[in-house]
Amino acid sequence: MSALVNPVTTWSQTSSVKDFQEETKSSEKIPTFDFKKYMLEKANSVNKALEDAVSLRDPLKIHESMRYSLLAGGKRVRPMLCIAACELVGGDESTAMPAACAVEMIHTMSLMHDDLPCMDNDDLRRGKPTNHKIYGEDVAVLAGDALLAFSFEHIAIATKGVSSERIVRVIGELAKCIGSEGLVAGQVVDICSEGMTEVGLDHLEFIHLHKTAALLEGSVVLGAILGGANDDEVENLENLQEILGFLFQVVDDILDVTKSSQELGKTAGKDLVADKTTYPKLLGIEKSRSLLRN
Repeated sequence: MSALVNPVTTWSQTSSVKDFQEETKSSEKIPTFDFKKYMLEKANSVNKALEDAVSLRDPLKIHESMRYSLLAGGKRVRPMLCIAACELVGGDESTAMPAACAVEMIHTMSLMHDDLPCMDNDDLRRGKPTNHKIYGEDVAVLAGDALLAFSFEHIAIATKGVSSERIVRVIGELAKCIGSEGLVAGQVVDICSEGMTEVGLDHLEFIHLHKTAALLEGSVVLGAILGGANDDEVENLENLQEILGFLFQVVDDILDVTKSSQELGKTAGKDLVADKTTYPKLLGIEKSRSLLRN
């Protein structure tokens, strides 16, 4: 006759196995990255740094105008990318922060000038009246110019713990991505394309890769250089960000015709009114969305 199995011993052994399995599963869990939390943390850090960088001083009106648009909110995508790239290659937030602030100053400048009557003639930006509606066209132009100039000064003076060679390289990269072969190139081709009936995808891609993707790409490059990346690492990040920058603009085109002004914080449908060349205009909404899925 076989011996009876001790139920207490069996339960104890089973329980121990289960506990071991649970502990093993727990230890094997891959840590998750909370992107939304990261974005909010970096946005808060950038907002504080921008507040400190552009203080109220004489002449009061120009600095009020600069701060009005610069501190009006926004997702702070470009400075976040700059900081993230720096951290990715081993640097830290404080090293990249002056450059991160600089790209946001330049982005804000581009929006201020873009909203002017001679450009897109917009009345709403980031949920508030545009700069020229508050301070006048003359001051809005000058405030944008001041932000552009100060962005380079801020990198040169405020960046710490980085070799002068890398700082000079960063300044050169930033100038290149926003100049006549970068952001400005995209802007001018965009303006000249308004009302055109025969525009191909290559033409539209040029606009978006320069007008939008160039500064997004530049933000990543600056952060990588400041973080100590080698040339191969910089190039890899640059190539990745060019693709993301392109997709960023496709999304923006779609939102312009599918969301309200209240949801966007800027005038909805303005591209359609200005007869601008966009992906929804050339391909339709569904085919534009398929670009994002593919």
